[in-house]
Amino acid sequence: MESKNNYLPSLITETPMEGRELAITLARKSIAAIQADPESRKQLRKDYAKDTAQLIASAQVIATEFQTIAAANNYWRK
Repeated sequence: MESKNNYLPSLITETPMEGRELAITLARKSIAAIQADPESRKQLRKDYAKDTAQLIASAQVIATEFQTIAAANNYWRK
């Protein structure tokens, strides 16, 4: 049974672009789980929006998620 809130029914995606979009979703959901208060996230966004180091760290989280998804997809079998 698939839950309505299940944003991750599978790591399998049709294309690398879908995999990248899933990686972004996973990163965003992780942040929401860690900082559950939406108002706090909104306020913090102003702090990291102009901080190069924090933006790079966010990109690294997405890249790590994408590596996992790519491996699960056998790097999009030919």
